[in-house]
Amino acid sequence: MNTPHPSLGHRLRQRGAALLAAMLTVTLVATFASAAMWQQWRAIEIETAERARVQSAWILIGALDWSRLILYEDLRSGSNSYLDSNDHLAEPWAVPLEEARLSSFLAADRGVTQQEDASTDTTDAFLSGQILDLQARLNLANLVDKATVNAEAKAQFARLFARLGLAPGELDTLTEALRQAQDSDNPNAPLAPPTLAQLTWLGVAPATVAALAPHVVVLPQRSTLNLNTADAEALMASIEGLDAAGANKLQAVRQMQHFRSLDDVRALLGQNVQLNPNWHDVKSNYFEVRGRLRLGDTTVQERSWVRRQNQTVTTFWRERGASAQADGLPRQSPDGASAP
Repeated sequence: MNTPHPSLGHRLRQRGAALLAAMLTVTLVATFASAAMWQQWRAIEIETAERARVQSAWILIGALDWSRLILYEDLRSGSNSYLDSNDHLAEPWAVPLEEARLSSFLAADRGVTQQEDASTDTTDAFLSGQILDLQARLNLANLVDKATVNAEAKAQFARLFARLGLAPGELDTLTEALRQAQDSDNPNAPLAPPTLAQLTWLGVAPATVAALAPHVVVLPQRSTLNLNTADAEALMASIEGLDAAGANKLQAVRQMQHFRSLDDVRALLGQNVQLNPNWHDVKSNYFEVRGRLRLGDTTVQERSWVRRQNQTVTTFWRERGASAQADGLPRQSPDGASAP
């Protein structure tokens, strides 16, 4: 019986060890290579996301400045003085911008739209947005002034709560909490909510906030209701004695011809309905600007509140990344109704 030569077995063992070492080496190299590639991919993804974020932020800032310019030009283009100007839903600022390719807004000199710099390619960037009149809604800031409840403003909100089927007790809770928030002598006073969604701080039920959202706003100071832009619920709540038929008539007439002064509204509604310049007007100073940018797979949305005062338009609140329908604020259609 033949037996293998000892040197042959030794050589086989050496070959097996060499093969195992080679396999381990290949495995280690593959592991290190994949880890390096993953690190590189991750760095590229982070850089791409950061670049998209910065680009989106600057584009939305530009869109906000553009909106401010529109509001400023709307004021300048009025044939009357600032005190006699009016704002309505047939003006350019009230027309929403549907999603459109950003390159269409960046036409170069003499109408040349082609971008030569690859770093500024906007072929995959789409911009949309709109401007809303914040004075088309009842302002919660009217309820309390220097820790004192305004009875007339509370009566307006009471009519709104009744029309919406909300419990009157929640209005009392809300009013008292707002009064305490302005009481500087109360160490336990709650914080004043800067936005409508934060009314839950004051003990208001989320369902109540959702019902109020299309008709109520929280502004930094008291304001009037713009009768050219307010919806039917806000009109009936703000104007004592105005019924649904009167509100619908007011909306139908202003769609054909906007009101230039409160006298136009008085002539339409008659003497049975009382208008108060302290609560009603036909112009606005507060607006919300919404912008949405879709850049490749990235979508960034921004909401800004601006104030138009003394022929200047300033931004006093901004929120980026939130849904365009945050706080439940509806879109405004040309007839003043709420659109989804």
